[in-house]
Amino acid sequence: MGPEPAPQTRSLPLFNLPAAGKRDLRPGLSGVPSGEVAAWLTSRGQPAYRTRQIADHLWSAAAQSVDELHTLPQAVRAQLGSEFRLCTLAETEVRPADNGLTQKALHRLDDGRLIESVLMRYPARGWRRARATVCISSQAGCAVGCPFCATGELGFARDLEVAEIVDQVRFWRHWLAGVGQRLTNVVFMGMGEPLLNTERVLAAAAAITDRERFGLGARHVTISTSGIVPGMEQLIAARPQYTLAVSLHAARPELRDVLVPLNRRYPVDTVVAAAGRYAVATGRRVSYEYVMIEGINDTADDAAALVQLLGAQSTHVNLIPMNPVAHTPWQPSSLERTEAFALVLRSAGIGTTVRRNRGVDIGAACGQLAADQGGAPTPAAVARRRELLETRSAAALAYRSRG
Repeated sequence: MGPEPAPQTRSLPLFNLPAAGKRDLRPGLSGVPSGEVAAWLTSRGQPAYRTRQIADHLWSAAAQSVDELHTLPQAVRAQLGSEFRLCTLAETEVRPADNGLTQKALHRLDDGRLIESVLMRYPARGWRRARATVCISSQAGCAVGCPFCATGELGFARDLEVAEIVDQVRFWRHWLAGVGQRLTNVVFMGMGEPLLNTERVLAAAAAITDRERFGLGARHVTISTSGIVPGMEQLIAARPQYTLAVSLHAARPELRDVLVPLNRRYPVDTVVAAAGRYAVATGRRVSYEYVMIEGINDTADDAAALVQLLGAQSTHVNLIPMNPVAHTPWQPSSLERTEAFALVLRSAGIGTTVRRNRGVDIGAACGQLAADQGGAPTPAAVARRRELLETRSAAALAYRSRG
């Protein structure tokens, strides 16, 4: 076996987005627990039933401003508006794709930061009921820096507040109600690394699954991570019934160092071991996400390494074609290579699904709409990034061939 590839330094973000503006210091009402809302009303001499009235407007009707709280006295509305925000999403632009089955939203926050959420609708088929899944963001930008991800090109701006996370879900509930449908699933797989914002993500998930608030079943919520082991340990201790999804993308450590730079801090074997402990603690099967990149991580050897890594865990693997990102040198794996990869996993008894990309025509890859607002990066910056990725991936592949 040859020498280990040299340690890698992270490349800088490609985009120089505008500086953030001034924050609105009023908390978003959707991020405030019901008990605190009740206490606030009591301190102002309001009857207990006002809490239920506010909850009905906030969660069932998805009210966006205090003017919509028509069952409350004007004075109470004015007080609420002075101390809380009914919606933390200042502006939202929606773009449709896939004949309307996919809708992608670009949300502008109060300080001008941009985040994204995506609604994916799946019609009823056979025994499967119709589904409407929303993919939401937990951070503005991302610090992990996976090179095939458009969000990684933006760099990290800030963590989202609880209400900023929840209001994405409220937005889509309201949108779906307008077309006579309901939201069935929420996945924390948008911009950012959820377990680098663990406390707020868990608080948002609690609001989404609280029967007194949004009321979605816990088993309809998926929290994704690229392998933040301390956050995973926190989930293990809490033992929620959420689905844990691990963004794996490579089983071999030297290649995962390239595709998921976080691997140098939390090695892939420790990540998979933590996922296994979550499965044991909760009784919930872990899902592994694996982006298929032509000639990089899609060989028979890579599939065999993944089988060995996962071992006897009760897992499910989702194989996802890479969304083409303009500033990487890579392309998505062909369907033939993806199916061959899947066959190796299935033959080993690992449940495997081959996903298809949604909304490619509107830039549905995470971060693409936000990146568009930053303008085009300089050709020199793009060239440096592509050269760096080619060098790193070549070193990882050469290490594999010598192994």
